[in-house]
Amino acid sequence: MTEQELLAQSPDDYMNEAQQSFFRALLMAQRKALQVRIEAEFLVLREQETNSDPADVGSAEEQRQWQLRLLEREKKLLDKIDDALELLARGEYGWCRETGEPIGLQRLLLRPTATLCIEAKEREELRERHKRAV
Repeated sequence: MTEQELLAQSPDDYMNEAQQSFFRALLMAQRKALQVRIEAEFLVLREQETNSDPADVGSAEEQRQWQLRLLEREKKLLDKIDDALELLARGEYGWCRETGEPIGLQRLLLRPTATLCIEAKEREELRERHKRAV
């Protein structure tokens, strides 16, 4: 199924078997690509540790910290993908965890790991901004 075919389906067909299969394949592909990137970053980090020039310790450490932050973000995304796959397995994928309403196909295409519909996400962001302001 293509994105166009997915979006052309009736709203009554929301999260039918074909749609679940589409998102399962999308999430699995993203997971595999992310694992490859994480593995490559680890290899780069290991090479830097063995090839470090004492004169470049400061810049090497800065680069290492940047790569570790990147790996941390990618690991968090990998966890979110695994969570989304678990929701798919339980038949709960695509439904807002706050309201129980459909998240929406377009939103899921843009962010397949979304667990909140747009309205719930906006409320969450508003609460976070309010907390920071206080």
